[in-house]
Amino acid sequence: MDPATLLGIGIALGSILAMIILEGASPMAVLLPAPMILVFGGSFAVALAGGTLKDTIGGLKSLPKAFLGKAKTSADSIDTIVTLAEKARREGLLSLEEAARDIDDEFLKSGLRSAIDGTDPEDLRALLEDRIHSKRVSDKTSYKFFHDMGGYAPTIGIVGTVISLVHVLENLSNPDELGHMIAAAFVATLWGILSANVLWLPIGNRLKRLSELECSQMEIVLEGLLSVQAGANPRLVGERLRSLLPLSEQQQVEKEAA
Repeated sequence: MDPATLLGIGIALGSILAMIILEGASPMAVLLPAPMILVFGGSFAVALAGGTLKDTIGGLKSLPKAFLGKAKTSADSIDTIVTLAEKARREGLLSLEEAARDIDDEFLKSGLRSAIDGTDPEDLRALLEDRIHSKRVSDKTSYKFFHDMGGYAPTIGIVGTVISLVHVLENLSNPDELGHMIAAAFVATLWGILSANVLWLPIGNRLKRLSELECSQMEIVLEGLLSVQAGANPRLVGERLRSLLPLSEQQQVEKEAA
């Protein structure tokens, strides 16, 4: 598990709590049920209204991945592909049929089986590229849901503040209560901005980043499978695939190899 999201959100919430306490206020002053229900419920509702029910379900299903997900490193896939290339070079492509059963990566396994079955290289490329595109589209639907919530939440918070201020104006005859009521009115805006920038947008960005990493890894697998199918030199296969990695990952792989 990559703890970046949990750690980041935890530090952000902790910083906000620390500020409230250092200012001499009580944390309970902002934990008001009415504005929280409006902001969280309203943001979810308008994000639901902006898409389909299937989009919302997909977004909710992807939520655990934002906290617990970890993209596979491309370096691991490269090692596997180089091993497959060595075996194919020695024993032929059909010898990889047994090795395919032990591969955990479904994309690599299905692509390898297609290659073993004699799929034309151009058709194999088109097939795998379509699968990558399909994943990108599916992932975009999931992280867009949280980006939408992050966009709507501040406005919903302002709506809550306006509603509360209307209530304040109705009670101008009670000046002793105005201070408390005005402070409570702005809690809705606080929760709108806070939820958008501390929860929904970071979660959406996290899911987007995981999707980018996974699709990048799949693209490297695609190029590797085509090289294996073509019977390329295993050493050259490894060097070419490693050249596709970001510079930081290339340096890490070189350091581990040394």
